[in-house]
Order: sequence, then structure tokens, then C-alpha cells
Amino acid sequence: MSDAHAVRRDRLLEHCSAAGMDAALITSPANVRYLTGCTPCGASLLVTRERALLALPADLPPEDNGEFVYPVDLPLQSAAADQDTAELAAMAAAGDRVGELAVEEHDLTVRRYREVADRAPGVRLHDLGRTVERLRVVKDEQEIADLRIAAEIGDQALGELLESILVGRTERHLAMELERRMVDHGADRAGFPVSVGTGSHSGQADHRPTDRRVEEGDFLTVSLGAQYRGYTVRSTRTFVIGAAPAGWQVELHRLVFEAQRAAREVLAPGVPCSTPDRAARELLGEAGYREDRPRPFGHGIGLEVREAPQLGPSETGKLDNRVPVTVGPGVHLPGRGGVRIEDTLVVRPVAEGGPELLTITTKELLAL
Repeated sequence: MSDAHAVRRDRLLEHCSAAGMDAALITSPANVRYLTGCTPCGASLLVTRERALLALPADLPPEDNGEFVYPVDLPLQSAAADQDTAELAAMAAAGDRVGELAVEEHDLTVRRYREVADRAPGVRLHDLGRTVERLRVVKDEQEIADLRIAAEIGDQALGELLESILVGRTERHLAMELERRMVDHGADRAGFPVSVGTGSHSGQADHRPTDRRVEEGDFLTVSLGAQYRGYTVRSTRTFVIGAAPAGWQVELHRLVFEAQRAAREVLAPGVPCSTPDRAARELLGEAGYREDRPRPFGHGIGLEVREAPQLGPSETGKLDNRVPVTVGPGVHLPGRGGVRIEDTLVVRPVAEGGPELLTITTKELLAL
């Protein structure tokens, strides 16, 4: 991957040069990882026309969750015990006679920004903005391969849980078990806190598990995602506990299933980012389910759980090829529960088979 990281740094330099910048100081952990392969550890990256330098914290362990954090293709320099890595990188920029330095103002605190400025006298600081985040939107095939493995791990963990006895167990216990199973199957960790909602909690987006116990006749909504080599996917499924589901449960699940399918089917390069959300929302609205404050039914995903683009009803811009996105509409009925179904897919043109589904656990209404 070192060649891929070097290509990414070259693309960053091209942007900087076009904007009149001599160098860039990268401090966002996800962006440092994208440009170097260095696992999150508090490192900062300086990229100039002549070289790239990775500034490492003084107390960095030799390994982080089994992955060596040191990229083999970059010069490394350790900060002093009481020194921020951004300060060290800024001093290196001054030593390299950098005149115009782009920094990630959205990541730096006011204090860190001032320290960077103090350590680089004569260097003019400019805002790099979210340039690296924009570079990250379109994934290469290695990134997509890592996302596939993350999806397989999550699917396997969920499949195993569904084969166990669920009645009487708490949301919190089930969430903890899913996180453990994903790690057991090779995940770095859970990509985000697993959400398990049963009964009246089912169908809620980003529900925090409680001590409520699973009961017969409940809807059970599970949202999970494994992180593998830094890359995360999202998957949400809703099942029913016990015997045959009630009529209202069957109809609500069918509606959300059809809305999610409508959103998935319109994913393609060149399609407006608002189109998938609107396709799902139109079906839900015709059935009488409308939100006062609509939240997007999808978004980009990768090194961070929520990345560009947003797939909301008022979003601008268009989808690109090889962009992984989530599609997850849902309906929650206060006091009764609800249904949410979410997948991670990679946008692909029709000539390549259309959107690539990564999360393949069945979306049928299983009675567990």
C-alpha cells in the first residue's frame, strides 16, 4: 500500500500547488491514516514538495492492536515528551523554509493552532479545509476490498447471534456480544457502538442499548458494523421475536423494505445525491409516514463512520463511481416500535453490474 499512499500524497500536493501553498500539515487521524497507513496514534504529517515527514508522539507503543503504526516508506521523527506532534511538524516546515503552509483548521484547536504558528515563525498559515476528506470520497479497489471484509465480519457475527436464544436477554448484553463476536472474527474493533433496540425501542436510529429485555412478539432492530484495517461498514436489520409476526409488523416491514430497495436501485454514478433519499421517502410518504425534521437516509462511509457525501433530501452534488454509501430508511412508531433496514453499497455503473451490495445478511422479516 505504500505506493498508493504516495500517490495520495502527490494528489494532495497538486491541490496545494494549485492554491499557492508550499506544503500541508495534516493532523486529522483519519486523514493521516489515509495518506500514510499509520494507525491513529496522535501523529501529524508534513507534506512538502521535497519530502514527507511523519511526526510521532514520544510515548507511541511499538504496535497498536496488532498493526505496526510505522509506515516503512516515510521519514519518522519522534516528538519530545511534552511536545505536540503538530508543533514538531511545524518546526520542520520552518526548517525547510516553507513560506505558505496549509493546515486543517477544522481539526486543530485554537491552542494547537497558536502553537503551530509560534513554532513556525515566518511561515504563513492557511486553511486547507476538507481537501483530504474530498480526496477520500472515491475509494480505490484496495479500500473496497477492506470494506468487503469488514462487511463479511459483521454479517458473520450477526448470523451467529440470530441462531442463539434471544428472549430474556437485554439490549445491552446483545450489543456487547456482537462487539465481541466481530473482534473474534478479525475486526480491529466495532466501527461504532452497536445499537440493539427491542419492543418500543426498535426502529430508532442510533438507539443506545438499555437494560430492556427481549420479549415474545417484539420487533428487534440491530445496527452494527465491523472496522477492518480502519474501514467500517454499516448494516441494520429488523426481526420479530417468537411466533408469527402481527399484521401491522408485516405491513410496516414490507413498506420499509420496499423503500430501502427503491433507494438502493437508483444508486449510480452521476445520480444526484438527493435521489436515493427521495425515492425512499416518497414511498413512506404515500403510506402516511412523514418526518417533521427529515434526517438523511444515507451517507458516505469509509475510514470514518460518516463521510461525504450525504444522501439527504436537500443535498446537492452527484454520486461518483466507487463511492461506498449507506442506505437506511426507517419508520418508528412511538410506544410501539418500528423498522429500520440499512445496507452499505458501493456505487458502480450499470456496465459493471450496478451498485455492489456489501452487507448481505437477509432483509426478510425473520421470526426468531
